[in-house]
Formats: sequence, structure tokens, C-alpha cells
Amino acid sequence: MELLNKKISKAAERPVKVLQFGEGNFLRAFVDYIFDVTNEKTDFNGSVVIVKPIEFGTLERFHNQECQYTLQLRGFENGEPKKVTRIITSVADAVAAKEDYDKYVEYGLLDTLRYVVSNTTEAGIVYDETDEFELCPPKSYPGKLTKLLYQRFEKFNGAQDKGLIIIPCELIADNGIELKKCISKLIEQWKLGDEFKNWIDSACSFCPTLVDRIVPGYPREEAEELCKEFGYEDQLIVTAETFGLWVIESDKNLSLDQLRAELPFEKAGLNVVFTEDHHPYKERKVRILNGSHTSFVLASYLAGNDIVKESMDDKTMRKYMEETLFDEVIPTLSLAEEDCKEFADAVIERFQNPFVKHKLLDISLNSVSKWEARCMPSFLGYVEKFGKLPKYLTFSIAALMSFYATTEEGEVNGGVCLVGDRDGEKYFIRDDKFVLDFFKENAAKSPEEFAKAYLSNTKFFGGEDLSKVDGLVDAIASHIADIRARGMKAVVEDLAK
Repeated sequence: MELLNKKISKAAERPVKVLQFGEGNFLRAFVDYIFDVTNEKTDFNGSVVIVKPIEFGTLERFHNQECQYTLQLRGFENGEPKKVTRIITSVADAVAAKEDYDKYVEYGLLDTLRYVVSNTTEAGIVYDETDEFELCPPKSYPGKLTKLLYQRFEKFNGAQDKGLIIIPCELIADNGIELKKCISKLIEQWKLGDEFKNWIDSACSFCPTLVDRIVPGYPREEAEELCKEFGYEDQLIVTAETFGLWVIESDKNLSLDQLRAELPFEKAGLNVVFTEDHHPYKERKVRILNGSHTSFVLASYLAGNDIVKESMDDKTMRKYMEETLFDEVIPTLSLAEEDCKEFADAVIERFQNPFVKHKLLDISLNSVSKWEARCMPSFLGYVEKFGKLPKYLTFSIAALMSFYATTEEGEVNGGVCLVGDRDGEKYFIRDDKFVLDFFKENAAKSPEEFAKAYLSNTKFFGGEDLSKVDGLVDAIASHIADIRARGMKAVVEDLAK
């Protein structure tokens, strides 16, 4: 079969408007897809150039296929499985920041360039005081962007209309604000001058974002059959769920109306929200999607399930999860109740996706800190609002403690872990060392002592002492004693009656 190329995809030639730092599956299944649909359904008429920001890896497969690739979205909508297959034609070229440095800079200085997007991992937006302007390119992503913006500032003599709109997708809080802070520090460190600093402040926009899409990536086991189905060979196939949400916050240089006009995603029918404050959407996502994961997966695993879809097919766990969301989490959120319920309904459909085999043990990684970030705000908000303990969020603490309750040590991927036991089946418990040390020292204690020790450990709860919450120690101790006596499955079944 012929390798996918622009002749097969019938890709149109469009001016380069987007420089994308990162060539990974997420950006290709999310951002490049969004620009592709926008090109089709509006007059946006812009292409993306991918930049490989690190030395590791190769762009050979991109070049072999002229940057064309197939995206298959797989989901569960209105009770039915759904697949959408699309050749993505929005990517015009791919360059390596170091190996193709001159070409990379050339793209950065194009008159048509308007946007920068990125996903350089959570470690990418970090100020590196050892970075050097003279390097071609500098080591860090903020360093690369700072130098490229300076070169653009010089090329266009500080013209206000040649500033760029920077839209980072890294999963850190206030990603756009943090990226600008790094750039400001590098401007000072590299002594690039007040004129450039003022141009950054007045001509460039840094938009904080929230992104949400599960992207399994390359379907290795199915690739050969999929290529037969497509009628061409594609070494860059990427799979993702059908659900996708992009929340983009405006900044002082760019009003909401200007942002909507520049990026006509809504006109293209895409699930993109432009807002002056992305934090409520982040709260909704973290506490509904991530919080529901953390609240039920450990109980579900100990009750005998292995993946999220299997948990949703278990009527007891399904009820546990739904009542946690609708009765205990949503009443504590700041967004409108109807918006939250609509999002929760979408989350439930996503959890039922037959194409995403999300392992509960994978989600269990670092559950102690996850509970603090994802569940504790809902737990404390419920206690404050209703003056009593929430049934399921309270139980989720006991489920977590029961999952971690072992004194046996082991090793996984070269790191120390604890080893739990599920009806004779061993499983690995992975978390920070101080967390594992706590459970090794306390897991064999009586339920009352164990509950008191855990809830009073302020390291686990952002400085809070949860043992002071009225009735919580007794409730957790009672649940732990019951789980030890009868097993998780029987206890959860009674809880969800």
C-alpha cells in the first residue's frame, strides 16, 4: 500500500499561522484536529508547523508522510459506540528546533504567524537559570520561546501587530501566566531591554487554558487492519476519545470578542469555551472527572474490578460513582448546577467508552495526594454546607486506606513500592516514600488507631487535620473494621443500597 501523503489527503496549501511546540499524540489528536475542523468549516485558512522542542526522537515518519496522518475518535454517545475517522491536513511541516534551527527560526519570523501552542509536559514550563541566549536554540521551552520572540521583535522593529497569541496546553495551574513569568525572568537575565519587555507586555497575549481529552495514541495491535480499512499505510495513526474540551482564557491584551473573532472554533461547532476566568472550569473538571476517579477506583479494584469500563458495568459501583457525583460533589461547586450535571453526564459516558481500557491500578498511582487535591475540597465543602459527613466521600477515605493497608515491600520499575493483596492476587502500591513509610508503620494497627493516625497526618491533607472533623475518625474506623471483616465487595453493596 502507498504511504499516506498530501496527494491522498488532498491537503490544501494554507499560510502558516500556528507554531506548535510538541509533536506528541495529544496535540495531534486535540489541537491539530481543532484547527483542521476550523479550516473546513470557517474561513480561518491557516496551517500548523510542528516544532520538536527536544533533541530526543525523530521526525522521519512525519516527513515520509508529508505530515499527514489519520485520527480516529472512538467514544460512547447516547448509549451507542461511535467512531469518527479523519485525515488531518492542518499540519504543513515539522521541524526540529536544534537540527533544523535556521528553518525553525524562519517559521517563527513569518509575517502570517499569529499563534503559538505547546504541550512540553508539566516540566516544560520551568525557569532555567542556566539557560543561555547564545545557544541555538536555548535549552528550555521558555528559553526557546523568549529568543524566538526577541528575533521576531527585531525583525518587525517592535510592530504591535506582529505580537503572538500564546496558548499553552501543559497541565499546570495558570499555564499561560506561568510561561510569561519564565519569559520575564529570562528577559532580565539575558538583558534583552525594556523595549522588548514592553512589547511582550503589550503586543503578546498569554492565555491560560484547560484541556480535556483522553488520547490512547497509536493503536499498535490494530494498525495493520486499520491501514487495510483506510486503503493506505499510515505510521502516524492516533486514536482518541470523541469527547474534547478546550477552555481558553483571554488576557488584558485580547478581549473575549477579539479572541472569538481570531479563533472561530465556536463557529466550527467545536467544544471550545472562551472565558475571562478558566478556574471554575478547572474546578469542575478536577472535582468531577478526576475526583470521581479517585473516589471510587480503589473501592472498585478491591471489590474485584480491573478497569473503569468494568466498574461502570458493575451496578453497585455505578451507583456509588453516580451518587458521589450528583449528591456530594456537584452541590459544592461554583459553576451553575445544570452545567455541572451536563458535564457529569458526559463523564459517565466517557467512563463507559468500550475503546478505552483505563486500568484502575494505573489510576491508583499517588492516590493520597490525588485525594487531597481532587476530593478533599468537595468533602470539606459538603461538611460546611450540610453540617454532616458525605456518605461516599467519607467511605472513599476508608477505601483508600484499605487499598494501602499492607506492610509488605516490593519493587516495580526499579522503585520501592508496597505490595497489597486482593483475594490472593498481589498488586503494587506506588506513591511517595513518606506515604509508603506511613502505611508500612501503621497498617497493622487497630481501625481506631489507624484512622486517627491517618486523618491527623497534616502532610496528607495540605496542612489540614481531618481528625478534627466531627465524627470522621469513628466513621472511618467503623468502615475499616467492616472491610477487614467482610471484604470490600460486601461492604460496598450494603453502602449503595
